[in-house]
Amino acid sequence: MKNFPVPTKEQVSPANQTIFENLNGMVGFVPNLYAIFGHSDTALSDYLALQNRKSSVRAKEREVINLVVSQVNNCSYCLSAHTQLAKMNGFTDEQILDIRRANISFDVKLDALAKLVKSATENRGHVRSEVLESFFAAGYTEANLIDVVIVIGDKIITNYLHALTDVPVDWPLAPELETATV
Repeated sequence: MKNFPVPTKEQVSPANQTIFENLNGMVGFVPNLYAIFGHSDTALSDYLALQNRKSSVRAKEREVINLVVSQVNNCSYCLSAHTQLAKMNGFTDEQILDIRRANISFDVKLDALAKLVKSATENRGHVRSEVLESFFAAGYTEANLIDVVIVIGDKIITNYLHALTDVPVDWPLAPELETATV
C-alpha cells in the first residue's frame, strides 16, 4: 500500500493552512484524518461544510450514526474519534458499546435510529420496511431521514478515506467489541 504522508500546515495550501489553524484552536490539534484532506486544495473545506451543515439530527443522534457506520465499516480511526466525541456528548463507555452493536437498551428512539443506520449502511440504503416503519414510529420525520442519510454519507467519506490511506490513529483507541458481529 502506498504510504500516505500526513501533511503539516506548511505543506498545504494557504486556505488549508487557515483551516489547520482553526482546527488546532478548536480541538487542540489537527487530526490526522482531517490533515489528509489537505492534500486537496478544496476537499477539507468542502468536507467541513458538509459536516457542519444545519441539520434536524441532534448531536447525540449524530454520534450514534457516526459510531454505527464506523463499526459496520470497521474504521478504527473514526471509532476512536467518535468514541471520544460520544463521551463529550454524555454517553457512557457501556452505552457507546451498545450503540456500536446497534442494540441500544437505554433509549428506544436511539435504538430505532441505530438499527436503521446499521441496515442502511450494510445494505447500501436498502432496508426492510419494518426497520423504516420503526424509525418513523419512534418519532422521526421525513426530514430526519434525509439528514440521517447525509450523516451516513459524511461518515462513509472518512471511513473510506482512512481505509485507503491508513493514516495513524491519533485518538485514544476505541476498544474492540467482544462479539464479532455488529
